[in-house]
Amino acid sequence: MFRQIKLFTALALFFLLILLTVSERLFKLNKRLCYDDITELPENKTGLLLGTSKYMKDGSPNLFYKYRINAAVQLYKSGKIKYIIASGDNRKANYNEPKRMKADLIKEGVPENRIFADYAGFRTFDSVVRSKEVFGQNKITIISQRFHNLRAVFIAKHFGIDAVAYNAESVRNIDGVKIRFRELFARIKALLDIYVLNTKPKYLGEKIYIPSSDNFQ
Repeated sequence: MFRQIKLFTALALFFLLILLTVSERLFKLNKRLCYDDITELPENKTGLLLGTSKYMKDGSPNLFYKYRINAAVQLYKSGKIKYIIASGDNRKANYNEPKRMKADLIKEGVPENRIFADYAGFRTFDSVVRSKEVFGQNKITIISQRFHNLRAVFIAKHFGIDAVAYNAESVRNIDGVKIRFRELFARIKALLDIYVLNTKPKYLGEKIYIPSSDNFQ
């Protein structure tokens, strides 16, 4: 019995290693679409700001959140995007990522009528698919940290979305290490969602119209 457990464990670890290797190579194919230099980034009408909590569990500021907000504001003020979809989790009454992101974007000078809150961006997969299916965007600029952008662009391409990404500043403390470790398994989940489980967003709902920036008044 013990030998069988050891064999099963070894096979499971081997399979996991294969998945990690495959996912790493697949996602890095999109590296050229994830920009660090804003001057090289193509212009798009709409940016998709991927949500996260503003604060860590211990109450300290979440630098991932801060740097994503900074990046979105920078893109808007530089004219690289005209609108922002603030997409995040709102599944609990006292937790609302899109509302908080929208408020902070407005504080930083982004006009309220240029921000669209996506309250059903429960995870990256949902946020990306909803940008097309609900908000009608076939071209987007994704805004998050580089490791996250690689996965988001991969998902976008699979669903026929012409996506590029702007890399927000990296977080280099222990929290950054933890998130990057979690990302390994998030990438495996993305592959399973797309190629095995045929996953759909948890919620779609009515279409939300984002006007043409050329006709905006």
